[in-house]
Amino acid sequence: MTQVARTPRTEKGRSESGGLAARVSLGRRFTPVSTEFMLIASTALLLTIFGLVMVLSATSASAVASGRNPMDGALRQGVFAVIGVPLMFVISRLPVAFLKKLAWPALFGAVLLQLLVFTPLGVADGGNRNWILIAGFNVQPSEFLKIALALWVAYVLLRKQAMLGTWHQVFIPVIPVGVLAIGTVLAGHDLGTSMVLVLILLGCLFFSGVKLRLFILPLILGVAAVLAYALTSPDRMRRITATCDDMSAYYGDCYQSIHGIWGMANGGIFGLGLGNSQEKYGWLPAAGNDFIFAIVGEELGLIGCIVVLALFTFFAVGAFHIIRKTADPFIRVAAGGITVWIVGQAVINIGVVIGIFPVLGVPLPFMSQGGTALLAVLIACGVLLAFARTIPMAEPAKAERGRSAGRGRVTR
Repeated sequence: MTQVARTPRTEKGRSESGGLAARVSLGRRFTPVSTEFMLIASTALLLTIFGLVMVLSATSASAVASGRNPMDGALRQGVFAVIGVPLMFVISRLPVAFLKKLAWPALFGAVLLQLLVFTPLGVADGGNRNWILIAGFNVQPSEFLKIALALWVAYVLLRKQAMLGTWHQVFIPVIPVGVLAIGTVLAGHDLGTSMVLVLILLGCLFFSGVKLRLFILPLILGVAAVLAYALTSPDRMRRITATCDDMSAYYGDCYQSIHGIWGMANGGIFGLGLGNSQEKYGWLPAAGNDFIFAIVGEELGLIGCIVVLALFTFFAVGAFHIIRKTADPFIRVAAGGITVWIVGQAVINIGVVIGIFPVLGVPLPFMSQGGTALLAVLIACGVLLAFARTIPMAEPAKAERGRSAGRGRVTR
């Protein structure tokens, strides 16, 4: 009798336990994403859409003038957006352990891809040899090298976490391999991309928590290398030292910079209206590429520029919150390198457009025309989103422990 009475309770207990396990499993799968996830995902999507609209506006006039479809530039950019946005969310589901295992293969593959620019597939443009032609598309391998370098440095420094106080443990193999990877881009005479890669390397070292005296040395070496590379080329020095305050260099090195500033000035506060830019009619050669921010300022005015800056600010806030909240050194270092890359490159590009920096050939992330650059940035955002998914896992557990402790006190 006793056994018969116990059996229903046992089965009921098993049933309740199974149902609870199923609910917990489903609950974890459908747990609301963190604020950082929403900030990064939403700003990435908004900037990508904004970029497609501005690429269409900036390139339609030149396309019509050359007898092409006015939507040709936007459609080519849209192909990479259609590939990149779903890929971003697919990568966001990858476990961090898999991203760690991917570090070495990603760097090795990115360097091999970059070396293809020195083969018959390589394409030179504006004195830089940094593209390869595949199936009618110009692909820039150095864009993928950025994300690969950030993941690789983070993985190597993770393995040396307990030895970051010793200089040779910090520098080897990070500095030699980093210099080799950056050297493949410098060999193609792309100073702007090389500077961004140096920023990524320095950003990873900074967020790894190395001692300040150990961080200063690679910082000095990086600045010295960039200066030496610039000083050894009369052409680069002429462009860097060109003054655009007067019209003497209008038809020389300052032509594009002057027209970029004129475009920003013409826009005023509210802009001339979307599609009404005057500079895109052959006056601004890189209207859809490196100087797309000038078209934003001309057509949408100061308000449009503030919107772009606000979106990048929200992106930076979400990324830095991941760096601050995570307890995983790999996530902190990799997220730091990616954030320095995207935000730093945006600052450099906007600084070039408004005349603070010389023309460096650095695109505006998410917005400048260039499918490879957009795809690489969206992949990097997917990695950040994967990192963001690790943050809320500890927070519900803490909240549940707090509620359990509270119920225990009430019962007593």
